[in-house]
Amino acid sequence: MRRVLGVLTLLALAPAGGARAQAAGPSAPANTVGTVVVTGERPPTQTLLDRKVYTVGNDLQATSGSAADVLNQVPSVAVDADGVPTLRGDGNVTILVDGKPSAQFSGATRGLSLLQLPAGDIDRIEVLTNPPAQFKAEGSGGVINIVTKKTRQPGFSGVGRLSVGDQRRYVFGLDGAYNRDKLKLSGGIGLRQDAKERITTTNRSETDPASNAVVQSQQNIDEHFRRLIPSVKAGLDYELNASQSIGASVSHRELTGQRYFDQHDLSGPTAASPTGISDRHSDGHEWSMDGDEGVRFEQKLWRPGETLDLAVQRSVTGERERYAYRNTFTLPAVVPSYDDLHLGLDLVKTEFSADYDLPLAHDRELRLGYDLEDDRNAFDNVGDNLDPATGQRVTNPAVTNHFRYRQQVNAAYGQYETPLGPWRLQAGLRLEATHVATLQITGGVAGGRDDFGAYPSLHLDRALGDDAKLMASVSRRVTRPNPEWLNPFTDYQDTHNLRAGNPNLLPQDTWSYELGYTGTVSRLTYGATAYYRVDRNSVTDVITPVSADVVLATKMNLPKSQSAGLDFNANGKLGSQLSFNLSGELFHAQIDAVSLGANGLQSTNGLNLKAGLDYRPTAADTAQISFSRTDRRLTPQGYVGAINQVNLGYRRQLRPDLAAVLTVSDLLDGQRFTRVVNTPQLQDAYVRHQLGRVAYVGFVYTFGAPAKGKSPNFDYDQ
Repeated sequence: MRRVLGVLTLLALAPAGGARAQAAGPSAPANTVGTVVVTGERPPTQTLLDRKVYTVGNDLQATSGSAADVLNQVPSVAVDADGVPTLRGDGNVTILVDGKPSAQFSGATRGLSLLQLPAGDIDRIEVLTNPPAQFKAEGSGGVINIVTKKTRQPGFSGVGRLSVGDQRRYVFGLDGAYNRDKLKLSGGIGLRQDAKERITTTNRSETDPASNAVVQSQQNIDEHFRRLIPSVKAGLDYELNASQSIGASVSHRELTGQRYFDQHDLSGPTAASPTGISDRHSDGHEWSMDGDEGVRFEQKLWRPGETLDLAVQRSVTGERERYAYRNTFTLPAVVPSYDDLHLGLDLVKTEFSADYDLPLAHDRELRLGYDLEDDRNAFDNVGDNLDPATGQRVTNPAVTNHFRYRQQVNAAYGQYETPLGPWRLQAGLRLEATHVATLQITGGVAGGRDDFGAYPSLHLDRALGDDAKLMASVSRRVTRPNPEWLNPFTDYQDTHNLRAGNPNLLPQDTWSYELGYTGTVSRLTYGATAYYRVDRNSVTDVITPVSADVVLATKMNLPKSQSAGLDFNANGKLGSQLSFNLSGELFHAQIDAVSLGANGLQSTNGLNLKAGLDYRPTAADTAQISFSRTDRRLTPQGYVGAINQVNLGYRRQLRPDLAAVLTVSDLLDGQRFTRVVNTPQLQDAYVRHQLGRVAYVGFVYTFGAPAKGKSPNFDYDQ
């Protein structure tokens, strides 16, 4: 692209006799400098040396959807109904926004945050399955970098969005930017109201650890959520002089809403002949807040392209939840009981980074950097019961818990890129020293660990003519236990399905290898990547019976697991009006679960698939349909079932600055998460059905500078 722009610039500067120039006036002389306007459409997929880049601006779901909706259309990425992403089936994924970490996408809160982040803010998604050394080593699955939209054209411009959906859903967003000379300002406000319903059924047969008797049980849960999500953001960039610039950004988003919960339980020798019947109802209130602030300073140094970037970023996530429960007992008949649960979570992430970039002769480049990350987490869980004798609320120590977590990661990296004959090489090494301290205030139990790791990465690519490329890469990654995984206290929100962390978890170590090829034939772009991964001390969920109809889910390390597969993708045009995209993953996974009672190694094969059609019968009309399937995955004690989803979209350009959009997500209502556990002590079939069919109709209004204008230094590679 740089070469093409260079040629066009030379043509624009050529005299009128050499190339056709646009005259400055009716009597302009023959040697008047002409103007060439370069326009183009960014390709839907780009394969760079160390990442794949997916443009999402043309996805109509972005008008009214969330970041989770957009990510679920990206090859190799799957997002469940709770917003939790996986990459090639691995949920240990580091999520960045514009290359920076954020507390809102860390730990247990990241799924909810992806459901809150408006898709309209996203320009493209970068997927790095083998990230280079400049990125954190955290996350065995790799890195997903969400790149937000930035307006580059001069003057004032903006876009407004309003969509209205069923069940009183709506999405409103207004974004604007002002660029003049050395100053760039941007900002936006948003408001989203969402409603969700989730139905969960569990059929269980377990061996009671106390009596050794087999007990059948069944639970049915119906949950309703209604949430209001306001947001605001602002950014500033200013060139102090020819060699120095500063930047600042701030964002704030809140969620407030209600959650209603009804649970019906049966237990006994058989589900048809129960000896126990009970109901649990909850009225709950939820509130959460995500805030980010950052400042940046860039210094251009002596050589062309030589820069030093300094940045400080602070992000805060807070949650407050309160649930009032009413328990009624039909068999045996018992007086109803009442209990309350108050949950509080505060996570503060602070990061300082220094990055030095030195372009060298002969198309070489050196990068050096230092990064300090400090994470502080406070978790408070307070429960109380209603004393039937006095009618007063009394604290229940069995469910009251205060847990503190702090992590510091000091990191330094070096990365070198150079031509190597017909190949291009990028080699890097990242060193990370980690200190973790935990304190279980309830009981005064302290813990922690220190570890040091070296994380190399290597990327190679080679052009095969003008239209094909061969790539190879290898990297080492780590997954450190997050606070929720380490907190040993038991969560009693669902009294039949308890959860607890494991303070003895070890970090997971991962080596990943890839070999890929991309090519273009006529109007078709295609590619395939073979991969192989080995995990040691991989972290997994383990479910064990604790009483007649209660199980406990916790975390454990597995000695070893490995996976291999083939990613493939293709996109192109079928005539002048129809275009398509197709991607998928053939995978093989093997787990060593002997330590959990398995007879030997367990393995599975599967196929994940995504496909989409884009039909443009006229210049003003666009219709889209997309399909995604996440195949069954093996777990140490059973498997997780497949999920299918279909989305529809239609856009009508009413006039140059106004468009109408209609979208339907999850048309076939396919968001059913199935988890099956099959061990000698427990047979459990858990199905969580997210009623996900949602329809929106909306409008997008663009104002200010021309929407298709590009700045002179527009570069697809940035």
